[in-house]
Amino acid sequence: MPDTVTLARHIKAWGRELGFQALGITDIDLSEAEGQLQAWLDDGFHGEMDYMARHGSKRSRPQELVPGTLRVISARMDYLPEPRESLRERLEDPAAAYISRYALGRDYHKLMRARLQQLATRIEAAVGPFGYRVFTDSAPVLEKALAEKAGLGWIGKHSNLIDRKAGSWFFLGEIYTDLPLPVDTPLPNHCGSCKACIDVCPTRAIVAPYRVDARLCISYLTIELKGPIPLELRPAMGNRIFGCDDCQMVCPWNRYAHLTAEGDFAPRHGLDTAALLDLFAWDEDSFNRRTEGSAIRRIGYERWLRNIAVALGNAPTSGLVIAALQARASHPSELVREHVCWALTRHGN
Repeated sequence: MPDTVTLARHIKAWGRELGFQALGITDIDLSEAEGQLQAWLDDGFHGEMDYMARHGSKRSRPQELVPGTLRVISARMDYLPEPRESLRERLEDPAAAYISRYALGRDYHKLMRARLQQLATRIEAAVGPFGYRVFTDSAPVLEKALAEKAGLGWIGKHSNLIDRKAGSWFFLGEIYTDLPLPVDTPLPNHCGSCKACIDVCPTRAIVAPYRVDARLCISYLTIELKGPIPLELRPAMGNRIFGCDDCQMVCPWNRYAHLTAEGDFAPRHGLDTAALLDLFAWDEDSFNRRTEGSAIRRIGYERWLRNIAVALGNAPTSGLVIAALQARASHPSELVREHVCWALTRHGN
């Protein structure tokens, strides 16, 4: 078995061979992040995301989630499929459907988890059996806090992790392990006085630097929220039907972001250029077929129509928009009907 310093160096090299852009190693002391999480929960900023509070301290104390854990290997994988300039063009076209760029391709969970498992298997071949568990947004894990401690970047004012050489368009995954590996040094925060992300947020969800009220966030409204979207927030949603990337688009550090080399993260079914009217015309079978293996599938067909109805309510008035909304005005779902009615009212119908 190699010494732990050599092993850590090998792990990072193996990770890069497997398609991760960076790896870091941290200890499991998340006491500072635990206090921040509890304050966020106490303020009710998690909204309907009860799972954020459900597991008690397991989220901030890795050894409670996986007994024996001494270190966490944090890994980063870039996902940006196209230049930032084209993202802004899509967002500014009111007839276009804007989908958060992380969701355009195949669901990242399976790919990341499989790669992390391959890395763990490679470690096992070098050191023999060892204790570990692999996570990719699949358990109560404070992945951004762990990545920050592992030196993969700093948590910005919008609460996303930022790397000064790679921006923030990346996924994170972890290996909890009982190997006593040397830890990496956290990076300094380079946000400075910049507040571009705070200023651009359409719904003012970043209520203070480093504090996001999820109940106002368009990603929460379009993905996590199961019921009606609050009336006062609908106009600000524009044409965003699944998630929101505004705070990442304006971050100065994202000028250094790299386009993904992963084929699985490439857009599928034309979702990167789709029109609102075309997506609103999908029946449930079409939705299920075209979102198979996609993160979009998790919201279901009803919320898909709900979100697009809001976007059509925000679109310029036209005969085609009104006709499409009227065709859904008697939809079996009360949730869909109410949002369609709101959209029609916006167009004077």
